[in-house]
Amino acid sequence: MPRRLRILTWHVHGNYLYNLTQVPHDFYLVTDAERSPGRVGRIGALPWGPNVHEVPVERIEGMAFDVVLYQHRVGWESDRARWLSPAQRQLPRIYLEHDPPQQHPTNERHWVQDPGALLVHCTHFNALMWDAGDTPTRVIEHGVKPLIEARYRGDLARGLVVINQLPRRGRRLGLDLYGRLQQQLPLTLAGMGSETLPGGVGEVSQLELPRLMASCRFFLHPVRYTSLGLALIEAMLVGQPIVGLATTELATVIRSGENGFIDNRPTALADAMQQLLRDPGLAQSWGERGRALAQERFGIGRFVADWMQAFHEITT
Repeated sequence: MPRRLRILTWHVHGNYLYNLTQVPHDFYLVTDAERSPGRVGRIGALPWGPNVHEVPVERIEGMAFDVVLYQHRVGWESDRARWLSPAQRQLPRIYLEHDPPQQHPTNERHWVQDPGALLVHCTHFNALMWDAGDTPTRVIEHGVKPLIEARYRGDLARGLVVINQLPRRGRRLGLDLYGRLQQQLPLTLAGMGSETLPGGVGEVSQLELPRLMASCRFFLHPVRYTSLGLALIEAMLVGQPIVGLATTELATVIRSGENGFIDNRPTALADAMQQLLRDPGLAQSWGERGRALAQERFGIGRFVADWMQAFHEITT
């Protein structure tokens, strides 16, 4: 039985962190008085386990940890220098990169240049696009523990899009494509800031979102360039069929006409969605095959095992 580790980390992506804390180690989340981004601790409706603790930034230096898991650039470049002791900065360290490069798709050098660290990517596409330099890298694909039991019905003849702050994030996340397709098809947009757009319903609780996925006929992912979204995987696990662009990691997940539909032509996406609206049986069939793939590829057991191996290797 491996020893139980004390892992210092930051709250960057809540749903990812919830799944990560299914790993049977103790996680200490950085907090500050202002609950500023990345330092918000056990926030929200997620059912955090007893292995998830909070630690105020001013107490970090006096505490004992086994691993430091960085998840954003501020933590690596600022918090590390300001709040960690020299000895803590030399602890076994992992940088978890959630996104593909933002400044240039192929030529951006990652800011973690440390042969003693481990740079973990969420998708093989992200790892391919980043220039890691001298830093060792590994891919640990997403794993999802469903928050509630929800199974696909598809009785609501609408598509569902789940993107936070889409008006602000623009073309990269598919603002223009959503606007064009929403004029042709019945689409609901869920996520923070979505209420300002046609079809937007605002933020939906993590505990309610699976039920909304189960009711809508299909899940549309109009994103040009991103990591593989957890909401998309959650939709697959419910059994909701996926329609999206044939870009980034999604091109390795969806096989058109078998477990969903991907294409880089908006007209082809619109045609596929119209077909799903006309044929609930087809939607059910695609969704079931997608669910089987998601259970195999993105199951929480495999995810926990991969992270256990990474933590073991970096601490021994």
